[in-house]
Amino acid sequence: MTVCVLHVAAEMYPLLKTGGLADVVGALPPAQSQLGTDARVILPAFPAVLAGLSGVEPVADLGHAFGIGDVRLERGVLEPHGVVVYVVRADVFYDRPGNPYLDASHHPYADSDRRFALLSWAAARVATGADAGWTPHVVHAHDWHAGLAPAYLRAFERASGRPRVPSVMTVHNLAYQGVFPAAHYGVLQLPPDFYAVEGLEFYGHVSFLKAGLYYAERITTVSPTYAREIQTQHHGAGLHGLLQTRSHDISGILNGVDYSIWNPSTDTTIDTRYTAAKPAGKAKCKTALQARMGLEQNDGALLFGVVSRLTEQKGLDLLLSAIPDIVQRGGQLAVLGTGDPALETGMKNAAAAHPGAVAVELGFDETLSHSIIAGSDIVMVPSRFEPCGLTQLYALAYGSLPLVHRVGGLADTVVDSSLENLADERATGFVFETFDRAGIVAAIRRAFALKARRTEWKAVTRRAMEQNFGWEAAALQYDAVYRGLLA
Repeated sequence: MTVCVLHVAAEMYPLLKTGGLADVVGALPPAQSQLGTDARVILPAFPAVLAGLSGVEPVADLGHAFGIGDVRLERGVLEPHGVVVYVVRADVFYDRPGNPYLDASHHPYADSDRRFALLSWAAARVATGADAGWTPHVVHAHDWHAGLAPAYLRAFERASGRPRVPSVMTVHNLAYQGVFPAAHYGVLQLPPDFYAVEGLEFYGHVSFLKAGLYYAERITTVSPTYAREIQTQHHGAGLHGLLQTRSHDISGILNGVDYSIWNPSTDTTIDTRYTAAKPAGKAKCKTALQARMGLEQNDGALLFGVVSRLTEQKGLDLLLSAIPDIVQRGGQLAVLGTGDPALETGMKNAAAAHPGAVAVELGFDETLSHSIIAGSDIVMVPSRFEPCGLTQLYALAYGSLPLVHRVGGLADTVVDSSLENLADERATGFVFETFDRAGIVAAIRRAFALKARRTEWKAVTRRAMEQNFGWEAAALQYDAVYRGLLA
């Protein structure tokens, strides 16, 4: 039996990307198609989404909803994989320039509740026959923007008396929950009794993510360790009690890497391509990165790279405290990112204090991100918490050893270069246990020590490049979840 699944999300690479969610939604459906799953995606009709699709055609007129009229369902194709993408056309909500979530003042749009309620509602409409030619067996909702989809499926079932299409809710980051004032509940077009502790109510507010966690038949997270962590008070973000009651419905499925994009042997955005067997090109990438970022041209300097949102969640405040330790040992640091103004200022001040050793570029540049991953000796991901993390997986593929905090997907994917792991030929990077300056500095010191042992350094970088975190394994695990629901 061919399983038909509809992914519901706010963004999808390469159409629109603000973070790792887009990479997942861009890579998982093609991987599932390779297994025979009919995987489609539904997105808001943001300008960038419409611009990247081919053959967009009307599917259905969805009428008046959420206070606006002329809501339409359209369908296009994303090449080169041929993924079918539905778009929800509601220009009043989605035809806005710039960031899809924030206005020109970097504040969330005042109507974000209705904008993303409409996305979930439209997904439920597809699941109940809006496209006469295709109906999914499973609706797969991603993060809070799609969290109401399972709730609408339940509401539609109650109203029609017909069995609902089952749903899966994937938590990419529990910290972002889509919380809105309780006074807004009336605009969501859900039954009044859904606003309850056993429903959408969350400490006197409405939580879109809680709706998905409560009403979906299955819950997945993006790594096995994170699936366990979110059921604890420390990492549960106020939802640990609900998650504990649903423990048997939760699976941790590690994200994958799209090696058609992140592969140093085929990457046309980096200075010189290379492989694990022929790694000489990596040194040229390092030289090119030093030139691009204005760092001192020094082959022997241990070069640390950061490609990240500059937020406390990502541990960049901890990294700031450790920059003197990197520089004093003769190391260099290249940073690409944007985020909290205080962290941006801190990074800029560090670059001014250590010219030639620390370089910072604020913003996001896809090409430069590849250059930093390829040209660095070490890629730093010192997150306070990290559901999965993709940066460390990209770093492994490029032989740039990840230096990470042992949480979430970082714990599941990087093996520390301890003496025991080096002896057992398991080491692929550097892992620190305690989130404090002593912990990260000890890991930095181990990185310098390993770099000085040339033979062992080469062995670890080669082993890192030989790791396989392709999407096939995740696609197989999701297929098992879907079939379990349908059985």
